[in-house]
Amino acid sequence: MAAVDKVWYDNWMKSISVEEMQRDLPTYIRLVQHGETVVIVEAQQPVAELIPIEKPRSKTRPYGLCTGEFEVPEGFDAPLPNEILHSESGT
Repeated sequence: MAAVDKVWYDNWMKSISVEEMQRDLPTYIRLVQHGETVVIVEAQQPVAELIPIEKPRSKTRPYGLCTGEFEVPEGFDAPLPNEILHSESGT
């Protein structure tokens, strides 16, 4: 593993060995429940990641929030003109 990779997960996530995880699983589960990401390493290599499950939204968003705010122009889905299709920047 590159040194940069190790620095990244060491600085942003709690990293633990497989042995630590086995010794104190409830503690690491609590960390994840509180929003932490835990990286499990074996022989200094990351092998797994425990991440919190995103909670579903309590309410669905209502439809039509932007009704009347904009209008799709006529010909919006018409084919592009040939000069655009065959220009050097378009290919």
